[in-house]
Amino acid sequence: MKTLGFIGGGNMGSAMLGGIIKAGLLKSEDITVADLSQAALDKVKEAHGVNVTTDSADVIKNCDAFIIALKPHIVAPALKPLAELVREDQLIISIAAGKQICQLEEIFGSDKKIVRIMPNTPALVGEGMAGICSNKNVSAEELDEVKKIFESFGEAEIVTEKLIDAVTGVSGSGPAYVFMFIEAMADAAVLEGMPRPQAYKFAAQTVLGSAKMVMETGMHPGALKDMVCSPAGTTIEAVKVLEEKGLRAAVIEAIHECTKKSIELSK
Repeated sequence: MKTLGFIGGGNMGSAMLGGIIKAGLLKSEDITVADLSQAALDKVKEAHGVNVTTDSADVIKNCDAFIIALKPHIVAPALKPLAELVREDQLIISIAAGKQICQLEEIFGSDKKIVRIMPNTPALVGEGMAGICSNKNVSAEELDEVKKIFESFGEAEIVTEKLIDAVTGVSGSGPAYVFMFIEAMADAAVLEGMPRPQAYKFAAQTVLGSAKMVMETGMHPGALKDMVCSPAGTTIEAVKVLEEKGLRAAVIEAIHECTKKSIELSK
């Protein structure tokens, strides 16, 4: 694609813009952002130098592909009146949570090229994780092009749409669980006498480094855990307590319930 549009200029859209431009996938002048808020547009233009407009029709008319970055309940009322402007060769990319491909086809038509994506907030720091699926009208080459966009600010995987709710449970909502874990670790360090700013740094860096070990070594998380647990040592005592308190079960049940809620919201 030579030109790309955004309908919605919030934090997630801005994070995506930064990654796309930094990676050299598109130039600032080839990107247009539409939003009803002039303040949001001014912020985006100042940060990224892109074209801005308060009229979403400008994006649809002038871009090869456009990303829907709106709240789910706004998508239909905002875009259905503009559906006739969408071309058959145009890529429609939605990051609206809970909006199924069939629901987007009802708005734009089943003959249109539609990609559905579940990103997450670490995209704001270039470490996002996104699940990507599409309807039958999108070619493998086009899907790979979309994947490269989302890899410019993190990681992305192609999945079937039936897995998007699981993606929501593990990565879409996942940062909240990790933030809670970091906060709990820091609270424990404060209990032991560590100043809070230092506690947050120790906890957050430990989570960051541990995640990087999983990604870069390719080792099973259980094997990496075993490497830290010396016989009769300090770590295995902590692991024993976490097992007794049901850490694994709590995480599994939380993600299961989150996935169920995502399914409900899609209906």
